Amino acid sequence: MLRHTYASVILEAGESVVTLARWLGHSSPTIALDYYAHFMPEAGGKGRGAIDDLLGRPAAVVVAA
Repeated sequence: MLRHTYASVILEAGESVVTLARWLGHSSPTIALDYYAHFMPEAGGKGRGAIDDLLGRPAAVVVAA
């Protein structure tokens, strides 16, 4: 349970899943994603914001369900 809590806190703080996987000793970031992706509420938001900036559009507001 401590490992799961650690991973969730790290991802919610915005650390990359690649770094988390390395810290947890996973052989691939895919393993970390399979277990912990639901702790990444902003996933995709940075990419959408970058494209909006590139196109000169105001960023969309995303509300978590």
